[in-house]
Amino acid sequence: MADNGKKEKKSKSVKSDTKLQELTALRNIDAKDSKDRTAIWIKNWHLAYEYELRRLQVELMKLQQTMKDQGARLLLIFEGRDAAGKGGTIKRFIAHLNPRYTRVTALTKPNETEGTQWYFQRYISHLPAAGEIVFFDRSWYNRAMVEPVMGFCTDEQNKRFLKDVPLLEELIVKDGIKLFKFYFSVSKEVQKERFESRREDPLKQYKLSPVDNLAQKYWDQYSLRKFQMLQETNRTMAPWTIIRSDNKKLARINCIRYVLTQLDYEGKLPAKELKPDPEIVVSGIDELRHMEEHLMNPDKLYG
Repeated sequence: MADNGKKEKKSKSVKSDTKLQELTALRNIDAKDSKDRTAIWIKNWHLAYEYELRRLQVELMKLQQTMKDQGARLLLIFEGRDAAGKGGTIKRFIAHLNPRYTRVTALTKPNETEGTQWYFQRYISHLPAAGEIVFFDRSWYNRAMVEPVMGFCTDEQNKRFLKDVPLLEELIVKDGIKLFKFYFSVSKEVQKERFESRREDPLKQYKLSPVDNLAQKYWDQYSLRKFQMLQETNRTMAPWTIIRSDNKKLARINCIRYVLTQLDYEGKLPAKELKPDPEIVVSGIDELRHMEEHLMNPDKLYG
């Protein structure tokens, strides 16, 4: 009540750009109304996403415990165009994992010494040890797409890489490391929207780079390099899995589901409860077929 005895007008609902920390809504769904609380409305689909994300993160914790007990090793490679949602998906994977057995590797450009070494050398030391889960936020596949498009490597270096990398990955798999290779596929329109969001949001501006600014300009060149990469490196022993990521939340959920369906662990939920959406998770072979069909019509290609 105001001092003059008049009733205060109820404040109008205000739309805010501030985002709740993930799972906040889920944790407070049964909270009772009180004077020190403010009601916040969220969409039902977002609450459903939080329910599913939490359920899958519990499964990831079970998986990690089994891997630790068995001394297993897991390597997950995340590739794709800029702003495709790779880092955000990794963040959801690791949110509740034991950091002692979890590592994220996101290497910067090679320094002067590394530039003189065998191309794969700086990645080898980051491979997982017993009980570890390692995430590569971009990887040696920089030489398949970003480097040739941006002129950071020669055509000869690119061709040699595409011939060598299947041999390296075969050695990795034969040594017992479980390897997943994900390519996050975003459309040109959505990528543009996400770049604009990064420019406007001070909490996202660190993600911007000079390479990002040219991603739209060189869209078709990236598509061609993606096709070449899949042709040369989608092998039975180390296949690619494509994640359609225009909807980031669906991409995250389905990427986690896919990993869980491929591995055995103690206390695993029934397979039908972990099945990924086939519209979101696509095999490398099916993506190649799609690209072969539409390569001369780039507007129909996925990112």
